[in-house]
Amino acid sequence: MKTLATIGALLFVAAAANAQGIKPCEELKTEIAAKLDAKGVKPYTLEIVAKDKDSDGKVVGTCEGGSKKIVYSKTATAAPETEKPKS
Repeated sequence: MKTLATIGALLFVAAAANAQGIKPCEELKTEIAAKLDAKGVKPYTLEIVAKDKDSDGKVVGTCEGGSKKIVYSKTATAAPETEKPKS
C-alpha cells in the first residue's frame, strides 16, 4: 500500500512540474528579449512561428507545449548617414 501511495505522489509531482513547463509564447519572447538586451545584442528580431514551419534564423526557444518556436534573426544595421559638405 505504501508503494502505491509513493508512486501516486511521484506521478502527481511529475504532472505538476510538466504543467508549469508550458509557457505562453509572448511571455517567453519577452524573457528572451530581456536577456538579449541585457547582453547588448542589437539589432535583432524574435518571431513566433509554428514548430513545423521553416524559417531563417536560429531557434532560441519553444513554447505552448512545443507547438510553436521562437526564432532569432539578426537584422541589418542602418549605415549612418554622412553629412554632405556645404558648398
